[in-house]
Amino acid sequence: MLLAKPSDLKLIEKKQSFFQKFITLINALREAVHMADKPHLNMIVTGHIDNGKSTTMGHFLMDLGVVDERTIAAHAVESEKTGKGDTFKYAWVMDNIKDERERGITIDLAFQKFESAKYFFTLIDAPGHRDFIKNMITGASEADAAILVLSAKEGETDTAIAAGGQAREHAFLLKTLGVSQLIVAINKMDSVDYKEDAFNSAKEKGEKLIKSVGYKLENVAFIPVSGWMGDNLVKKSENMPWYTGKTLLLAFDDFTIPEKPIGKPLRVPIQDVYTITGVGTVPVGRVETGTMKAGDKIIVMPSGATGEIKSIETHHTEMPSAEAGDNIGFNLRGIEKKDIKRGDVLGTPDKPPTVAKEFKAQIIIIHHPTAIAPGYTPVMHAHTTQVAATVTEFLQKINPATGAVEEENPKFLKVGDSAIVKIRPVRPTCIETFKDFPEMGRFALRDMGATIAAGIVKEITEEYKP
Repeated sequence: MLLAKPSDLKLIEKKQSFFQKFITLINALREAVHMADKPHLNMIVTGHIDNGKSTTMGHFLMDLGVVDERTIAAHAVESEKTGKGDTFKYAWVMDNIKDERERGITIDLAFQKFESAKYFFTLIDAPGHRDFIKNMITGASEADAAILVLSAKEGETDTAIAAGGQAREHAFLLKTLGVSQLIVAINKMDSVDYKEDAFNSAKEKGEKLIKSVGYKLENVAFIPVSGWMGDNLVKKSENMPWYTGKTLLLAFDDFTIPEKPIGKPLRVPIQDVYTITGVGTVPVGRVETGTMKAGDKIIVMPSGATGEIKSIETHHTEMPSAEAGDNIGFNLRGIEKKDIKRGDVLGTPDKPPTVAKEFKAQIIIIHHPTAIAPGYTPVMHAHTTQVAATVTEFLQKINPATGAVEEENPKFLKVGDSAIVKIRPVRPTCIETFKDFPEMGRFALRDMGATIAAGIVKEITEEYKP
């Protein structure tokens, strides 16, 4: 029998590894083409820390075949090494940052792709931990639909929905940031022996919460699940014969595709501006509303510079036109680099983007060690712009659930308070009312590395005309 030389074995191994990579690439391409045939939705998973968001979605992805069992087994071994038993084997599918594994919490946004019978989804796992709420805001502002994970375990949902609980905070943020489609998963059914009473108790508390935020109960499905055991995620559970509703996977097909706001005036917040030799100034951004095509006359605000669209491209492919939802780069005629920067907004001269010197907004205070008073100046984040902004006046404190006025001209606002306020950015800033352009009328106020408040623009009280 001939024995292969070590060099031959290395060559065979190399070839095998190349072949495996090639097969993986082909499969990925095939999957991408297949997924492109289906309508796409961004879905965010939210909920209080330790209520099992990451575990539920990790197990869901394994049952769906998106993640294989070997990966889960490897996570289990790694989890054992950290002294946590195998408790994080599913969660680590979503929590792929080393620091998250060591602390056992979700820090950044994790993205995974999967598909149901009807849709192709990008799944965003949002952090439940308070430090990381800014990432949750980034995710929620991109999401079309959301899952809120609550726990059936005695006391856990009470903590999550109490003042300061993340489930409560996330529910408010989702509604404020315009995520109108929601499913509530009542998790940890295995730890309450799959009892219907435990589900009903948690469901009742969840209903109160989402109703207080402004969701209509008849549009929200409540599903009893076990992220750890896999009940009602992809397959119908035999442990809960009393539940006759859909599994999580089937319920996802009840979501609807939001209508693209193509009939509205053009709004393209600028993300970056590049200077390319032989081409000129090339801004990039996402078309939030409206449509645009080569040859169109445009205006850049707040500078007021006007020009014309020379060409549009996406992923290095030229396209004749673009519409709401497209991420594009475009070449402009008649606009110099000094006239356009990140945070500016592109529109048409007949219906130019609004530039505010001051506006009225409804905000909800998410986090602050003490309280805020008029004159407070955090940094405002809206679409692609970041600008210091002073909250000049507190007009009314309102009940976030009913919208009823609780107090006129309050002296201060603390965590959980919702109020109508006046805000003055330190320089004129492109922003629209939420009623006319929800995509352009949401913002967050950040300070000391944390999100202090989330809000929506109610009215432009002082406009800037260049």
